[in-house]
Amino acid sequence: MESFIHNWGYIALFLYSFGGGMLALAIAGVFSFSGELNIYTSIIVAFSANFIGDQFLFYIARTNKSQAKAMMQKHKRKIALAHLMMKKYGKIVVFLQKYIYGIKTLIPLAMGLTKFNFKTFTIFNFFASILWAIIVGYSAYIMGDIIYSYTAEIKQFGIYLILILLLVIYYFYKKL
Repeated sequence: MESFIHNWGYIALFLYSFGGGMLALAIAGVFSFSGELNIYTSIIVAFSANFIGDQFLFYIARTNKSQAKAMMQKHKRKIALAHLMMKKYGKIVVFLQKYIYGIKTLIPLAMGLTKFNFKTFTIFNFFASILWAIIVGYSAYIMGDIIYSYTAEIKQFGIYLILILLLVIYYFYKKL
């Protein structure tokens, strides 16, 4: 299992972070604490994929409005929330959307459909992606210490227990 995580962990983190990545980065942070991954590499991989993914979504919406609108058709309530957030918070919504499940991928699409400046979005997205990767990655790394400190036996079953725990948390978080 350890060699699988070491060999494929960064690839999985990149692919998952391209469209969101919070759960994958949290798992990578815990694996980094246990020594199976490197926290700095995990943060860089998640940042890169998250930045590229949001840029891609913004670009798709800017250059192909009909396809972007079709992608967002079944998320009308979330789009309405995204537009309200853009009006209320302006450029700062690029930072906020990284942490809000359900609209994280819709904000770049919605912004791409508006006249929001591409260069401004790129700059804000760059710094928001860095901040997001550091906060989530390092927080999970610290939580790895807490998780592993509860019991000595967790090291024997740690990987599976952490995956199950994170999946349960994700399940209940998604239900909200």
